[in-house]
Amino acid sequence: MRVSLNLIQRWIWHDPLRRGLRLLRFAEVEADGGRDLARAAELTGDARLRRRYLRHALDERRHAEIFRNRGIALLRSCGGNEAGQQSDWLTPGERGLDDVEIERGRDAPLLAFLHLSERSAARQFATYGRAVGSDAETREVFAHIVKDEAFHMTYTRQELGRIAPRKQGWLLWRARLERLWKGYLRLAAGLGNLMGSVILTLQYFILVPPFAWIAKRAARREPEGWSTCRPAEARDLGGQF
Repeated sequence: MRVSLNLIQRWIWHDPLRRGLRLLRFAEVEADGGRDLARAAELTGDARLRRRYLRHALDERRHAEIFRNRGIALLRSCGGNEAGQQSDWLTPGERGLDDVEIERGRDAPLLAFLHLSERSAARQFATYGRAVGSDAETREVFAHIVKDEAFHMTYTRQELGRIAPRKQGWLLWRARLERLWKGYLRLAAGLGNLMGSVILTLQYFILVPPFAWIAKRAARREPEGWSTCRPAEARDLGGQF
């Protein structure tokens, strides 16, 4: 299974255009995560946690800039642009399509979510770094960011144990279940899009040719040039036209 996933990732990251679009998507996710953490810093009543949220938010903003700069450089090198089809269910990045809810007094569930997200990000980015092959600059981008993700993973686990020592196990399991459910939704949406494309393509090649043949056959029956109207129709002036 791991070998097949590595082969898929190598195929995805082999093309410079896809690589640039992926990095731009990661930049959007990192920037969005930074805004969520800044909001969490505003709402938390824990001074120590506020400082760590703010540092984490600054890291996410810096990651967004790094990803965006490298993504734009890749697109310019291959003559592409930022508009393109993206398959988030194959390369989800740090949070993929998961939305985090920031509410006052809910630091413990947020920390559990962040811990699992950062651990997943460290693992995914390490895989992507190996999948880019000879692209040393992109590999260095992932290697740099993986170090920050490891720190984020460590501090979120420590803070979760500090503010919710008795419930931390349950909070982590609940966060895992939520991530599994959202991962299933991502996979289902991706497979749905793929199946829809296949079905529409089959319909085009199966249903359109018979109708085209019928239309051509009917066209051959029609006489060429002008047709003479019958005298009764020619004298009918009761219509509007």
